[in-house]
Amino acid sequence: MSHNDFSNRRRFVLTGVGAAALASLPGLPAQAQTANRVFRVGHQKGFLSLLKGRGTLEQRLAPLGVKISWTEFTAGPVQLEALNVGSIDFGDVGEAPPIFAQAAGAPLAYVAATVPRPATEAVLVPKDSATKSVADLKGKKVAYNKGSNVHYFLVKLLEKNGLKYDDVQSVFLPPADARAAFEKGAVDAWVIWDPFLAAAEVGLNGRILADATGVVNNRAYYFSTLDYAAKNADVIRIVIEEINKLDQWGSANRDALAAEFAPLWGLPKPVVDRSVTRQVYGTGPITRAILQEQQVIADTFFNLKLIPKKINVLEAAVNAS
Repeated sequence: MSHNDFSNRRRFVLTGVGAAALASLPGLPAQAQTANRVFRVGHQKGFLSLLKGRGTLEQRLAPLGVKISWTEFTAGPVQLEALNVGSIDFGDVGEAPPIFAQAAGAPLAYVAATVPRPATEAVLVPKDSATKSVADLKGKKVAYNKGSNVHYFLVKLLEKNGLKYDDVQSVFLPPADARAAFEKGAVDAWVIWDPFLAAAEVGLNGRILADATGVVNNRAYYFSTLDYAAKNADVIRIVIEEINKLDQWGSANRDALAAEFAPLWGLPKPVVDRSVTRQVYGTGPITRAILQEQQVIADTFFNLKLIPKKINVLEAAVNAS
């Protein structure tokens, strides 16, 4: 996978086409609790791709009369648009896209979340930079993807270190462009996530100034629609179990996991090794505490005027009441 492909994973704003389709959506049909159900999974190049390759989910769901269709997407927001128009029933995404989708009126339901993974996003500076602490970022040019998980991370990191958000000069760039600016010295720091982070450490001799440990959790999420999740709890439970089994295998077999991800992502194995080494693995059901984390992100984005209205994240949970 190219750097631009990974950039697409974190682009978060619903496109005009997707928003228009969502606006015209009359309502998704009820999913029948009968044999020959179809479970339509949207996936990016990640754990769901590995799950598809293993075929274990098909084996688990076959006794329930459930068949699976798989569709690959380049980005979480595109998956959410497909969900909005009734094309898929399940997908994977980072922290930010569901917030923008819910603000746009999407009927999404959070159904699972990974464990916290704070070490996989960080502020990167050149190896020989005079910037030695977060406080040194004051007045500096900092590149990052607007409205993404690292946008939220930067806000909270500055706050924790006694700085205001406008104490730094924000340079909004997608990862591929931010990498070029970082390499040329056009920016002083770059806030980025893996595997871009690992690639810049290995290929550009970047130095981590601070990661998200003790600042934010940086989870990933799995989503469905409120309607599908409510009517197909058996399917959702099984897919979460199978994802977590794969997580546990990956945690115990990191070299093998990196060997699978390297060709999938189109990155050198030493880069993927570094990313996989600091990853924490594990997936479980959504809890109110996890949704409260998302609520804080949503409120932060509203205060930054990145979403047009305040949202209640609990409304995107099947058992929110």
